[in-house]
Amino acid sequence: MRPKRLNVKITIPLLGEIGGEWEPDDAERRAAWELYVELVTRVSVVPLREDEGSAREALNSMYVLFATVRDILKRYGPEVAPPGARNEVSFGNLAITVLNRAVRPVLNKWHPRLTAWESSAPVGCSTVEHENTWQEIIALRADLESLRLVLLELAQVLGNVAGAADLIETSEVIPTQVSQASASSQPLAPRGPVVP
Repeated sequence: MRPKRLNVKITIPLLGEIGGEWEPDDAERRAAWELYVELVTRVSVVPLREDEGSAREALNSMYVLFATVRDILKRYGPEVAPPGARNEVSFGNLAITVLNRAVRPVLNKWHPRLTAWESSAPVGCSTVEHENTWQEIIALRADLESLRLVLLELAQVLGNVAGAADLIETSEVIPTQVSQASASSQPLAPRGPVVP
C-alpha cells in the first residue's frame, strides 16, 4: 500500500539528519520507483566485503547515480520538486541533497586518490590485486560503507513511497538459498528473477 503522507528521515554523516513531511503525488511515486530500481540493482546498497568486489567499480556505480537522478528530474520536471513549507520534502530535494551532501564528497575525496594509485600498478597485476595493496583501501571502503547506509535509507524511503516490495531484503535471501542448495546438492526451484 502506498502511504499518503510520510515522515522522512535520512542520516548523512557529518551533516546530520535531513527530512520532514512528504506527501508524494503520482509523479513523485513514479520517480521514486525509478530511482529505487537504480539503487537496489547497483552495488550502492549491497555491502562491499573486504574480499569481494572492487572499490573502483563501487565509485563508478555511485558516479552514475548523478546522471540517473538528472534524467529522472528532467523527465518529470518541477512536479517532483515543488516548493513547500520548511518542514516538507519532495523527491527532488531528497535526491539532490543525498547526491550533493553524501555521494559527491566521497567521490571528490576518493576518485582522484584511487586514480593516482591505479596509475602506479605494475604490469601484470590485476586491478583488484593492486587496489587491495593500497594503504588507503580500508579507509576508502569505510567511506563506501557509510555512503551505502545513506543510500540504503534513501532506497527504503523511495520503495515505501512507490508502494514496492522490499527488493533490498530479497537480494540478501538469494545467497542463503544458494548455500543451502550446495549443502544438499539439490537444485533450487526458481523463486523470482535472477539478476546478474
